[in-house]
Amino acid sequence: MDQFIVSARKYRPSTFESVVGQKHITTTLQNALKNHQLAQAFLFCGPRGVGKTTCARILAKTINCMAGPDRTEPCNACESCDSFNKGQSFNIIELDAASNNSVDDIRELVEQVRFAPQLGKYRVFIIDEVHMLSSSAFNAFLKTLEEPPAHAIFILATTEKHKIIPTILSRCQIFDFYRIRVQDIAEHLAYIAKQEKVEAEPDALHIIAHKADGGLRDACSMFDQIVSFSGGKVTYQSVIDNLNILDYDYYFGLINGFLKNDISAGFLTLDDILARGFDGLNFLSGLATHFRNLVVARNPATVGLIETGETIREKYQEQAKRCTAMFIFQSLKLLSEGEVQYRQSKNPRLVVELTLMKLSLLQKENRDEKKNDISEGIPPKAKQIPSEDLNTAQSTVAEPRPAAFAQKPVIAAENIQSTSPEQAKTPLQAPAPTAPASLSVSKASMPRISTLLNKVEKQDKTEAPDTHVSLLDKPGNDPFNEEMLRNKWAELAGLWKSGKGEFVYSTLVNGELTLGEDCTIHFLVNNASQTEMMNGLITEMAEWLRKSLNNQSIKLRFGLIKTEEGKEKKAYTSKEKFEKMAQLNPNIQLLKQKLDLDIL
Repeated sequence: MDQFIVSARKYRPSTFESVVGQKHITTTLQNALKNHQLAQAFLFCGPRGVGKTTCARILAKTINCMAGPDRTEPCNACESCDSFNKGQSFNIIELDAASNNSVDDIRELVEQVRFAPQLGKYRVFIIDEVHMLSSSAFNAFLKTLEEPPAHAIFILATTEKHKIIPTILSRCQIFDFYRIRVQDIAEHLAYIAKQEKVEAEPDALHIIAHKADGGLRDACSMFDQIVSFSGGKVTYQSVIDNLNILDYDYYFGLINGFLKNDISAGFLTLDDILARGFDGLNFLSGLATHFRNLVVARNPATVGLIETGETIREKYQEQAKRCTAMFIFQSLKLLSEGEVQYRQSKNPRLVVELTLMKLSLLQKENRDEKKNDISEGIPPKAKQIPSEDLNTAQSTVAEPRPAAFAQKPVIAAENIQSTSPEQAKTPLQAPAPTAPASLSVSKASMPRISTLLNKVEKQDKTEAPDTHVSLLDKPGNDPFNEEMLRNKWAELAGLWKSGKGEFVYSTLVNGELTLGEDCTIHFLVNNASQTEMMNGLITEMAEWLRKSLNNQSIKLRFGLIKTEEGKEKKAYTSKEKFEKMAQLNPNIQLLKQKLDLDIL
């Protein structure tokens, strides 16, 4: 039986040109050789299986190559190259620091450094896994590494650069090797398959490359394993079965179930996956990666970032067309929360099933909501509200505002039948304009806003008109009087009556409203804090009034109510109000004591 040589050794690069995925390293080394600017010590760092030792051997061969003084590639034919390839070179010495990490081993190495090369100009010392050297061995190596003989060059290789002491790092030229891209590994495996006359599906090679996690040596080992398993034919299914990898079809089927709100399909798929020995956390992580690929597949410019074969990539593009951006975003958020809860739960399977239930119900919850793109950030709750006359029903606050009023309130009026995209972004939606009444109304006959509001609340909702006026009518400059203004102001106050907007409601009801010249509305409040709050709402309120009264000339101004002494009114606390009332009626104090009441 012929001796079998694994692909990682048989197809190991022998020139810089054949090194896979490390162009930035090979180009730098070739330029150094061409310009005769070789350092005395090199340090090659990076993950396993990315070509550190391979590049060190190629560099060592090229340095001593006898084919010419200006070569940037080894000829692999001269006496020096041939002796190294056969493992008989005395000028290139390899040391495994994992098993030779003591002070005595380094001292023996230092003794060898003193001898001149037998053939060629340099003696090259390759020390692999150099981070395994002990502290004493590092210290014994320092002086020689800093001032080696002219004929000595050191090439150190390690997967854990952080374990090497700084004094060693400062004496070396450091080269960081990258993880090899999935596409590069897949192309190299396709080359090996062609040389070995093995039939291999592109999708199968991409699966192997992805599983290798950037290491070409691991990919070659898995390739050999699959070839042995499948009898010389590498198929997608054979790779899935042999490497115990979750098939993409599981995830594509799950997404299809989510889009149909099929909870049972998710449960059955999960049961099958767990029965095959897969971990629930890995399943959640894989599903999150699938959603990430759907985001990437939505844009033709980024679809190349999906590291799969062409067939799988087309499936992603097809499924991404049926998923909204909001659905994908919400799904990723749920999966992220599920991964955190999985690590903390005593019943991890229930966490996964609960996450699948939430994902299955997402589309149903979003079906009646307005579809928004993630980049626009439009709240999904900004949906249409059934039409109803504002005089007989109060509007609701869609998003309650915090006390600091850091954000603008989003208020929806209930008499809006249809809205345009531009109007959906307007915080206050105004009702239909009212026809102007007689303008000669005396101020003395004006009722208080609180009285008007109570009258609105007591009206029977069944008397609401059946006709609705669209807000899309062309705005005008209809005249209005103070009575009309106060009616609309009462409606405006009602928009803030619930939730955290009650403070605004109280301010609008109890302030002093007057109509000035040039459609300027003046509203006076009791103290400076109320003025500051109202100024933060002035834009929305003015726009609401312009649309309600169909007059684009309206301007809104806020000010302070002055006392007789010319000072602003003070905002009394609950205790101060009680003391004031007790001064006017001492029986209140007696009532408090008998009932043992506290002032909140």
